[in-house]
Amino acid sequence: MTEEKFIFSAAIKKKIFYTMGAGILLLVIGIFMAMNGGHHAGHEVAEHADTHGGPIWQLRIIKDLWLNNVFFSGIAIVGVFFVAFNYIAQAGWGVVVKRVAESFGYFIPVGGVVMILLFVVFNHDLFHWTHHNLYESGAEFDEILNGKKGFLNFPFFLIRMVIYFVLWYFIWKSIRTNSVAEDLNADLKYHNKSIFWSAIFLLVFGVTSSTSAWDWVMSIDPHFFSTMFGWYVLASWFVSGLAMITLVVVTLKENGYLSVVNSSHLHDLGKFMFAFSIFWSYIWFAQFLLIYYANIPEESIYFVERLKNDVYSPIFFMNLFINFAFPFLTLMAAEAKRQAIILKIVAIAILIGHWFDFYIMMTPPLLKQEGGLDVKILFIEAGITMIFGGIFFYMILNGLSKASLVPKNHPMLQESVHHSIYL
Repeated sequence: MTEEKFIFSAAIKKKIFYTMGAGILLLVIGIFMAMNGGHHAGHEVAEHADTHGGPIWQLRIIKDLWLNNVFFSGIAIVGVFFVAFNYIAQAGWGVVVKRVAESFGYFIPVGGVVMILLFVVFNHDLFHWTHHNLYESGAEFDEILNGKKGFLNFPFFLIRMVIYFVLWYFIWKSIRTNSVAEDLNADLKYHNKSIFWSAIFLLVFGVTSSTSAWDWVMSIDPHFFSTMFGWYVLASWFVSGLAMITLVVVTLKENGYLSVVNSSHLHDLGKFMFAFSIFWSYIWFAQFLLIYYANIPEESIYFVERLKNDVYSPIFFMNLFINFAFPFLTLMAAEAKRQAIILKIVAIAILIGHWFDFYIMMTPPLLKQEGGLDVKILFIEAGITMIFGGIFFYMILNGLSKASLVPKNHPMLQESVHHSIYL
């Protein structure tokens, strides 16, 4: 098969830089509006953030940096996860889109560096449990957090974070190296090595997907706990990653690339988004039902803060509509899964919806009543997201340009090229 290369042209790079520039401009406008019409952190927010005391928009920016890095890092890891489970399942259909998901791994080191820097610099603003006075006898002593200090402590948290990214990057790099080597030499040993490293990744990811969710999201509200929270975050990451893979595949095809991708491949990507939107909804409902039924204060506070609050309840219900009702109803018909424009719309909606899913997970414990969305805040939120999105797309598109878009010596390539689903 003829090698197909993606050209990361100057025009594409210019669009990405323009997007990032627009994001910076929106952020600056949002900060200017907040400085002139904002106020300082209220007592409830400041108490949580160890008397952060500065303007609330500063704490919001810190939160948004963390939120976006967690969101896009999760999508990057899901790209590796997609490649790995297809290798292990020996699934032939997805070979022609494998390189798209594979390229997501290029963002992993960026996400790792940003995550470590944010934690080292802003740990007191993001994580209540990092304050030493909570573990010393006195008025601020916290018995619950004192019982968790063996797990929630600065050195161990930072060590875990480094281990996550090192393992993820090393395994992805091993898979990627063998995948590219297979293009140069049609030797089955490279395919077998990819299967081996994929199995290792699934074992590692099976543990770290939950522990990283506990660390980066659940420990923002360290009194809250849920035995299903790791699964919940994984479901949100996974369907977001699938949406991103679909969006990139469809966009590439519309621009003349991936000529071997047909309507059956699009149909399968649509089925993935459809199925795992339902899976996310199932996990959401299962967690809600268990917490509602048990009515344990340390668990139920999560939904009380979001459902019985005029600031967050509109976002809470919008989250359910965008992430469940919209993709479910839109992709229910088989023919809809074959239409590129419908897949793009649903993929974008899922990405926006699950960004808000992470917003509703992280914002209430950090900003309390100050976490609503008004005009000046939307400028800040949109600006930071556009900056991270630009970095993410630059990394993956640059990665895509480094090898053939189609793994030409993959042993299941012909099965993928002739993949056909009859409706």
